[in-house]
Amino acid sequence: MAILTLPSDIKKTVKAALKEDIGKGDVTASLISPETTAIATVITRETAVLCGREWFTETMLQLSDEISLNWQAQDGDLINENQTLCTIQGPARAILSAERVALNFLQLLSGIATESRRYADRVKGLKTTIRDTRKTIPGLRLAQKYAVRCGGCENHRIGLYDGVLIKENHILACGSITKAVEQIRLSHPKMQIEVEVENLEEFHEALAAKADMLLLDNFDRAMLQRAVILNKGQAKLEASGGVTFNEIRGLAESGIDYIAIGTLTKNIQSIDLSMRFTTNT
Repeated sequence: MAILTLPSDIKKTVKAALKEDIGKGDVTASLISPETTAIATVITRETAVLCGREWFTETMLQLSDEISLNWQAQDGDLINENQTLCTIQGPARAILSAERVALNFLQLLSGIATESRRYADRVKGLKTTIRDTRKTIPGLRLAQKYAVRCGGCENHRIGLYDGVLIKENHILACGSITKAVEQIRLSHPKMQIEVEVENLEEFHEALAAKADMLLLDNFDRAMLQRAVILNKGQAKLEASGGVTFNEIRGLAESGIDYIAIGTLTKNIQSIDLSMRFTTNT
């Protein structure tokens, strides 16, 4: 599994989420006396891969530093139906106000980690690595990409600033693959250059231009196998373009290095979790 370095924007992301939800104040929670304390547990209702502990904890603590949390599972752990994940104790008002936002983070990120684990397991034993894309929820990219790593897949570039991917419209604007590669190598000589190609003619041009990686767009298995043979190890090869779960094993068996899967962060099925209050005092 890739190193699970936490994103640097957790506090900022949580603050924005709480502001969105609470606004000027939680009017329903005002029913409860400020002195009332509570103990609550978070339960999973299905088997999943846990992800999002730090976002959950930060949500609680931003509303009250008197809240304590006792986690019984780590990010990246496989969790089972009806398993207790966390026990929370502190002011009832703050716990209730934080509940929905905290669970939203945990459910969403666990959903991504769970799907990523499913895809990673699908190519287990092969050289191919599954990578994500930039198809993320605005404002949550670092969190989502962290969840992908928790599931055992890898991140592609984080944004437009930390990697070069020359696509069809870039090529049209520059005039050719060769010109596009030459220009970007002059302006960013230390960056790895990836070029999207749609056929073997473009594949050969990108190889001749000495691109570091080729993104093989909508290549079927036979075309991928042909590309691997023609490549002779010159560049890294990545498949993309509507790849389904059932297809990835066969595509990976062609010997390519990566498969890009946008659905890891785009089509998300959140994990079913619940918070149960066990004690009020």
